[in-house]
Amino acid sequence: MARALLVGCGCCAREAGSILLERGWAVRGTSRSAEGLEAIAAAGIESAEADPDRVGTLTLLLGDVTVVAWLLGGIPADPEQLRRLNDERLESMLAALVDTPVRGFVYEALPGSGARAPGPGEALVEDAASRWRIPTRTVAAERAQPSAWAAGVADAVAAVVGL
Repeated sequence: MARALLVGCGCCAREAGSILLERGWAVRGTSRSAEGLEAIAAAGIESAEADPDRVGTLTLLLGDVTVVAWLLGGIPADPEQLRRLNDERLESMLAALVDTPVRGFVYEALPGSGARAPGPGEALVEDAASRWRIPTRTVAAERAQPSAWAAGVADAVAAVVGL
């Protein structure tokens, strides 16, 4: 059974996780807070405490993961935090994937990315795909339509490994 790790498993990501569960995936979702972990578990998703600002907390979870979904592009956060997560931390995470069994990576682009050139996070993901042959997909859907966003994420997770 393939397992997806949803990094940033808030309400929209939990909906994507539910879709993946219905499709036969094992799903693990991360949160930094006890409330978030409870909500993840209540959705039937395996919860794991981890902080994307501390990439080491995520790499500990990768031993049985097929696809990582970095769902931090549309989270409510200040611009500096979004930049850090989708630049420095993302780069560290992608480098860490090289020595793991992870076979695919899904990236949520920052809002509005469809109307401009790719942002730094998208460039990092493209570079990782090229340099380390990590299959990737980018989801650029807006969270304003949560069900469509969740379906897009679930489809990208399956597509990145050909399932």
